[in-house]
Amino acid sequence: MSQTGQAAEAAAFTLVEVLVSLGIFALAAVALSTAYVNVLTTYHAMRARAGSADEIAFVRAALLAEPARDRAEQGGQLSLPAGGTLRWRAEIDEAFRADLFRVTLEFEILPRGQSPSRRERQSFLLLRPTWSDPARREKLRDAFRARLAERPA
Repeated sequence: MSQTGQAAEAAAFTLVEVLVSLGIFALAAVALSTAYVNVLTTYHAMRARAGSADEIAFVRAALLAEPARDRAEQGGQLSLPAGGTLRWRAEIDEAFRADLFRVTLEFEILPRGQSPSRRERQSFLLLRPTWSDPARREKLRDAFRARLAERPA
């Protein structure tokens, strides 16, 4: 063989080298595509959670805007800014202090389209003087004052 023929043979890849490099490339492509799908799934979950936080804030604002306790317990229905409907109601119990209430807020989100509805429940303490019975408020305040007077200085 001539010198040019030997140089041409040395510069080319063998079939085994090409197959090995294609295998490595395929493994890298699978790993990167899996990572990309995981990022998209996480992003979608975070967006759904952020939307849920907005809906919770929306229904809490509706509850706080209600001055009458009996209407707050009945609840209501709201149209969501993103579309769909939100139904809510509240269980309200007097707490251990005057004007303080234990509120259990239940709501159901009925999204627009074919998405399934979602129910959630939250409990929290709420200070609402407009919901208090004046006679009951004074009894609670008197009891608190008596407990304060009994404490050693």
